[in-house]
Amino acid sequence: PDFSDYRRPEVLDSKKSSQESGDTRRAFSYLITGSTAVIGVYTAKTIVTQFVSSMSASADVLALSKIEIKLSDIPEGKNMTFKWRGKPLFVRHRTEKEISTEASVNLSELRDPQHDKDRVQNPTWVIVIGVCTHLGCVPIANAGDYGGYYCPCHGSHYDASGRIRKGPAPLNLEVPYYEFP
Repeated sequence: PDFSDYRRPEVLDSKKSSQESGDTRRAFSYLITGSTAVIGVYTAKTIVTQFVSSMSASADVLALSKIEIKLSDIPEGKNMTFKWRGKPLFVRHRTEKEISTEASVNLSELRDPQHDKDRVQNPTWVIVIGVCTHLGCVPIANAGDYGGYYCPCHGSHYDASGRIRKGPAPLNLEVPYYEFP
C-alpha cells in the first residue's frame, strides 16, 4: 500500500536522510507537547481554584463573624449578651471593686489558672463567650458565689473575669479575639 498521501512533504523523498527533516519533526513534537502542557496547567489551575473557593466562607458567614458593640450602652457593673457566631457573647462593664477583686485572686486557688490581666485588654471590660465549658449550657450573668457567672445546669461558678471557681466545669469561659477602636 502507498501511504504517501498521509506523509508530510518533507519525508516523501525516500532517498533523503531522516536527519534532514529532523528539525521540522522535532518542532512539531515540541508544539504538541507545549500545547498539552499549557492546557494541562490551565485545567489544573481551574480545578484548584474552584476547590479552594468552595471551602472559603460565604458572604453571610463572614458577615456573622464580626460584630460591633456600642460600649457606652452598657452601664457600669452590668452585663449584656449579644449573639455572635450563633453563641452568646457576654460583655461586662466592671466596677473598680470587681477589677481590684479579680486582679488580687491567688492563681493557686484556680482550677484553670489565668491572671485577670491575661484575659482582658482593658480592665474595665470583660468579653467572654457565654458557653459553660462543662457541657455547653449558657451561664447566668451577675450570679453565683463569686458575682460573675453561674451555670444552673450543673452548678459551675465563674468569677467576674470568667474564670472557673467552683463546680464541674474544667476550664475558664473562652475569651474570643476582640479589639477596641
